[in-house]
Amino acid sequence: MTEDALARIAAALERLAPPPPAAADPHTHPAYVWRDGALAAARAFKPLPLAMLHGVDTQRDALVGNLDRLAAGHAAQDVLLWGARGTGKSALVKASVAEIQARGGNIALVEAVTTHLDTLPELFATIARAPRAYAIFLDDLGFDAAADGRALRSLLEGGAEARPANARLIVTSNRRHLIPRDIAEQSSAINPRDSIDDSLALADRFGLSLGFHAIDQDTYVAIVGHYAEAHGLAFDPAEAINWATRRGSRSGRVAWQYVVDLAGRNGKAL
Repeated sequence: MTEDALARIAAALERLAPPPPAAADPHTHPAYVWRDGALAAARAFKPLPLAMLHGVDTQRDALVGNLDRLAAGHAAQDVLLWGARGTGKSALVKASVAEIQARGGNIALVEAVTTHLDTLPELFATIARAPRAYAIFLDDLGFDAAADGRALRSLLEGGAEARPANARLIVTSNRRHLIPRDIAEQSSAINPRDSIDDSLALADRFGLSLGFHAIDQDTYVAIVGHYAEAHGLAFDPAEAINWATRRGSRSGRVAWQYVVDLAGRNGKAL
């Protein structure tokens, strides 16, 4: 096949391909998703009201205070929310941004796919000149090795393309240090301290680190009670506890799943 024929085929395929979606206006929407090198408006940004989240008062106050400062154009920290699964880390991030927006704060949430961190400089260039604050949300982030997180370390601090003043990274992870601590690797290193420091260097870049821990039974039942009351549902605490026992976990997520099941059995939509 000739080069001319190949060029015609390529041109025809390009005409058939759908055009890339237009980028959303970075000034108008409450929340975005960063994908394929463009901002897309989040289809439905309706997080739980902040008052619905229980057992995380200390973390809530710290995060909201930090985001308030960011929205006001003041100095603010990058934030790492770490800890047990299902304890409300992601829900708190979204609810906190929505709470500040409801009070008139000029801030937006931008969720970025954690498998495409190499595109973050392009995102930063897109929003750097906008007269608005942005909470860049990286949900459930983790790395298999210290080397994998070095690019993000540069974006947080010290790199040539660090995030702009109107944006801060808000990261959730089940790991306190984002990187697993490989004891075998540390013990075999020529200088074990260097290996440990390299593993901790990424987490150290976050000026605000908030821990989330497994909740006790009374707190779990209280969370179920708040959710059930908000939706006009009566519940049996023993049944709610049994639900959590069968799942091997007590958390805000499990409490919500129980309430969803309860609502469905009672013919209600949430």
